[in-house]
Amino acid sequence: MSDAELTVTLDGPVATVVIHNPARRNAMTPAMWRQLPVLLDGLEADPAVRVLVLTGAGGTFCAGADLGDLDELLAAGDGSIAVAAEERLAAFGRPTVAAIEGACVGGGCQLAVACDLRLAAADARFGVPPARLGLVYPAPTTRRLAALVGPSAAKHLLFTSELVDAQRALRIGLVDEVLPAGELAGRVAALTATVAERSRLTVTAAKEIVDGRADADRLAWWHAQVRDSGEAREGVAAINERRPPRFGWTPPAV
Repeated sequence: MSDAELTVTLDGPVATVVIHNPARRNAMTPAMWRQLPVLLDGLEADPAVRVLVLTGAGGTFCAGADLGDLDELLAAGDGSIAVAAEERLAAFGRPTVAAIEGACVGGGCQLAVACDLRLAAADARFGVPPARLGLVYPAPTTRRLAALVGPSAAKHLLFTSELVDAQRALRIGLVDEVLPAGELAGRVAALTATVAERSRLTVTAAKEIVDGRADADRLAWWHAQVRDSGEAREGVAAINERRPPRFGWTPPAV
């Protein structure tokens, strides 16, 4: 294994992407930012993958982005490789869960916010540091953060660059659950197993609609999928027969 890379493991329908850069507390290097969209493309093309987990190795989620080439970063602005990776993660066609331990700062927070759900260990710490660095946080990233936690909480994080603990992150909506030490992995496994068992049609449509990516034509298409797939009839039959549903819908090939 390289000292700084993203690794992927598959466990049934759940794919886990691990951020691994122990020398820099799992900071994302330029190569890692470029690697992430490639990994996501491959996982999205795999019909067996139902849920994606993003986490960090060694008890740390991600301490930020490698700022070694500052001139390149300043020249890129909102066109940076970090923003491209974030946008690809946000658009991933399956549910995504960030499993967060330790530091989740800067680029790490950027990636966590791009996931659909965020579960944190009690030791997790969150921060958005551009005001300490004299940088302008990318507009897509800023809007995504504000949509998640609200304008006031987003401004507090951005204006102060202060670290907040897991309980405060929970109160402002930055994370969805906080788990005691040692219980995060088990809860993530249970949650992803539940999501993987649900109707893929329902879950995929819900993600598109909540994220504002379904126009009127797309909504009509989704309702046609419900009518034509038999998914709803199977769900009702399973309830009436007191058995687990056997959902079979898969996204049509593009």
